[in-house]
Amino acid sequence: MEIHLIISRSGERTAFLEMGKVAADFKALAHLTYPIEDIGCRLASGSFATDGMVIAPCSINTMSAIAAGISNNLMIRAADVTLKERRRLILMVRESPLHLGHLRSMTALAEMGAILAPPVPGFYHRPQTVEEIVDHSVDRVMDLMGVPSPNARRWDGVQK
Repeated sequence: MEIHLIISRSGERTAFLEMGKVAADFKALAHLTYPIEDIGCRLASGSFATDGMVIAPCSINTMSAIAAGISNNLMIRAADVTLKERRRLILMVRESPLHLGHLRSMTALAEMGAILAPPVPGFYHRPQTVEEIVDHSVDRVMDLMGVPSPNARRWDGVQK
């Protein structure tokens, strides 16, 4: 699968604060990368076919702008194009608690066809590490994108 990356300045800062990673670490994993200001690139056009888009993590600011149709940067424009072309848009919104305005934006996005997939940890597999908790959310998103991980842990009922 070809991966196109857009990383915001806030995303870069969050990655560094939480994981000690810099933008170059993520760019090395992508096939193509784009500056957030490049509103004229291929991802801003519905004629460039993609399977979908994942925004992870998705800030409340980005989520709200997408819900309102405010396309002032490439990430939001690409999300808007994804919705208008009826492709999968998955938002890993990570804010908590949520107020009514957040919930209304989420409702509007769900009505537009977006999938809201907060990275909520599942504990039924009894994860032993933070990495296993993160993997659970990533595996769920990969499933939603139609690219299931062969290593994903699947629920198989209660084990005795």
